[in-house]
Amino acid sequence: MSSSQPLLRRVAEKGRAPVHFTIDGQPATALQGDTVLTAILTQRAQLRRNEFSHEPRAGFCLMGACQDCWVLTDSGERLRACSTFITPGVALRTEPVDAAAFASGGPA
Repeated sequence: MSSSQPLLRRVAEKGRAPVHFTIDGQPATALQGDTVLTAILTQRAQLRRNEFSHEPRAGFCLMGACQDCWVLTDSGERLRACSTFITPGVALRTEPVDAAAFASGGPA
């Protein structure tokens, strides 16, 4: 799979209201009721890169137990992508950050 192709493809429930947000400064659109994980993976091939190995990550358990889907907002807030709903105007960061800052929830 090309890294530029979205990992997920929406096949149902296409009639929900659009929600505009940004991923790494780029405009994106999800649908109302989408999780952050769904919102990102319908736009991109990966959720983020691991902060230690820099390998691509896409979430793992999809139920909030594994800690694999953390992403940051531009303000430095950590979000668990699989259990947080997308909100209008949220600015998400998926690029690698300093591992110590990420672990402490501090600025990246």
